[in-house]
Amino acid sequence: MKRAVLIAIAALGLIAAEPPPAPDRPLPDAAQEARAQSLFDGIRCVVCQHEAIADSPAVIAADMRGLVREQIAAGRSDAQIKQDLVRRYGDFVLFRPPVRPATWLLWFGPFLLVAAVGAALLLMGRRRRIEPAALSPDEEARLAEIVAASPDRRDPDAKSSDH
Repeated sequence: MKRAVLIAIAALGLIAAEPPPAPDRPLPDAAQEARAQSLFDGIRCVVCQHEAIADSPAVIAADMRGLVREQIAAGRSDAQIKQDLVRRYGDFVLFRPPVRPATWLLWFGPFLLVAAVGAALLLMGRRRRIEPAALSPDEEARLAEIVAASPDRRDPDAKSSDH
């Protein structure tokens, strides 16, 4: 019984919500803070993945914002800050990762997918069967004669195509 209670308490501890991050402390220089805000919009939250760190409520996003502000205050350039974040988290952390062989699939994959779908649709369109031409009046009359002479039983609900 004690074991079950301990497991339940441990499970509740794992389910407990993450504590809210400490409030952001903007940089005292307005130009530096504007630069930080601009950088925040191009950096992806590694937890939320679809949000920029500027909009993310995750604790790691708050930590990343603090890191960016520290580096700006230390005089590092935007490129150096991004390079440091890529070193820590990989190219995924940038909403616009650099174009290099490791990211070609990311950059050109959607275009290749659209081209492949277009080629498949084109091939399927060419493989469609061509509808046969309509029968001429002479051919329809001959067909009617053949059907009338046939010993098969006719469907009483069938209607003539001539009418």
